[in-house]
Order: sequence, then structure tokens, then C-alpha cells
Amino acid sequence: MFSQLNQLGQQRIPFCFVIDFACNHCHIQLFSESSNEVFFDFNGFQPLGKPTALTLPPIQQPIIQQPIDLTTYYAAFQRAQNYMYQGHTYLLNLTFPTQIALHNSLLDIYLASRAKFKLYFNNQFIVFSPERFIQISHNVIKTYPMKGTIDATLPNAAQQILNNPKEKAEHTMVVDLLRNDLSRVATQVRVEKFRYLDKIQAGNKQLLQVSSQISGQLQLNWQARLGDIFTQLLPAGSISGTPKKRTLEIIQQLENYKRGFFTGIFGYFDGENLDSAVMIRFIEQQDGKFFYKSGGGLTIDSEMCQEYQEMLAKIYIPV
Repeated sequence: MFSQLNQLGQQRIPFCFVIDFACNHCHIQLFSESSNEVFFDFNGFQPLGKPTALTLPPIQQPIIQQPIDLTTYYAAFQRAQNYMYQGHTYLLNLTFPTQIALHNSLLDIYLASRAKFKLYFNNQFIVFSPERFIQISHNVIKTYPMKGTIDATLPNAAQQILNNPKEKAEHTMVVDLLRNDLSRVATQVRVEKFRYLDKIQAGNKQLLQVSSQISGQLQLNWQARLGDIFTQLLPAGSISGTPKKRTLEIIQQLENYKRGFFTGIFGYFDGENLDSAVMIRFIEQQDGKFFYKSGGGLTIDSEMCQEYQEMLAKIYIPV
């Protein structure tokens, strides 16, 4: 599938793409092939058109029905910590699906939700992601890892999140991982911004999200190597861990479910430039039931109850 990305890039043909977490499946759709099944929205840019809708009903927040029980989560958390004590992994993104009840259709939620990066995919799943993956323009590749979230209404929220040793260590490890990943495909890689704050609307709450910006220089005609670039960079470091290869093996043991397209990436190539995002904030429909997949990064300093609550706190629709 990555060879097809190379071919389209070499021919400068504009297209959208959706790649699953395991890099086994890639949906490619040309700008000229817009349909009523897949829609993209990147900061207002909608390369596959906009769905038509009548008056939208009020969007209600999902109701948690069957989260993973605390005992099962604790067992996975404890195994992850044991691997960390043994030096197999230093940062591991642990996720689980939570069954939810929805009062709106996936398309209604897609239209009403507010996010930098949105995707509606064939009534199978929707994404309203705050996290960009890579962006390429004028031969410069940039990535924006996000790690660290706090309720913006808490007293001194910004100072709390920026001064928290666990959060700083987790973010630093992700930045180092992404810097190393970019070095596989680019030169002059550097961290341009380290641990800056963005404000994100999370349902009826506002969150502060910690991000960094890393950049590098690509060779000319990088468009002909699009697939090769993704081969080197995927899965995204912020939703896997470090060291990446061993951590991915451990994730398969601990999560006991297939992530599918969750924590994969989606984006577009307009013939000259590329933009993409990580598929988090993710609702999937399976056999008439709805599941919200979420999680968070674990380090050796993580506290189990806090991580469990963070996973559930991420179950929201940004309206």
C-alpha cells in the first residue's frame, strides 16, 4: 500500500488517506472521488466535500455503559510497570475500548463536533482529533507530539501541568522518540518549541494540552517517497511508546483487543504539501454497539487510579 502512496506522490495527484494502527490497511481516496461515505475536515479544509444536513439535533454527551473493570485495568497496568522495572519499555501508551450509549448518529456528531482534525468514515467510525502527526510544506517536515492534559479550571493549572515531574518526563521521552523518528527521513532535525500549552474544548470542560514542535529538512522530490516516509515513522510515537519496537510487542500482550484504525493516522496530500493527524478521540460502531477507544501514556511514576480516570475522562464529544 505504501508503494501506491509513492506513485501518487510522484505524479502529484491529490488524495486523502486513512492508515490503521498496525499499518495493515490503508484507505486512499482521490480528491476527485468524493462520495457520501468519507469526509475530512482539516481546520476547515474539506477536500472530499461537505455532507449536506438538515437541522442538526442537540448533541448529547455519550453515556458510559461498560468501561473495562478496574481489576482488569490494574492487571494490565501492573504488567506494564513490571516491564518498565525490567527495562523493556520506558513509556507505553495503554488503551482500551469503552462501550457507550449515543443519542446521535455518527454523521450528526461529525457535523456538530469542533476539532482541528475530523474524519467521518463510512458510518463505521468518527474522529475528532486535537493532535497533528506530520505536516510537510516547502521541503520542511514538522511533527507536534502531545503529552500531558489537565482541567483548565483547576487553580494554577498551567503551572501544575508544566511542573509535574511525571508529566515532564513522559513528554520529554515522546519528544526524544519523535526527534529520533524524524532523523530517519530528514536532516537538521531540531526541537523548535518545547512544552507549550493549547486550550482544548472537551465537552463542557476546557483542557490544557501540552505539545512540542519538532522540524527537519527533507530532500527535494520528497513527494515521490511519501510511502517510504510513513514506513519509517509509523506507528506514531505518541500513541505507542519507547523503545518503539519492543513497546509495540508489549502493547499487543496487554491490551487484548485490536485497535484497528484507532491511533492510526489520517490526512491529505494536495499535490505539493501534506498534512496528517493522529486518530484519537475515536468512536467506533460494531454490530450496532458504540465504543469509545481511549487511553494514556504510562511511565514508571504513573499512578494506576489517575491513569484509569484519565482514560475515562477522555470520553467526550467536543461540542
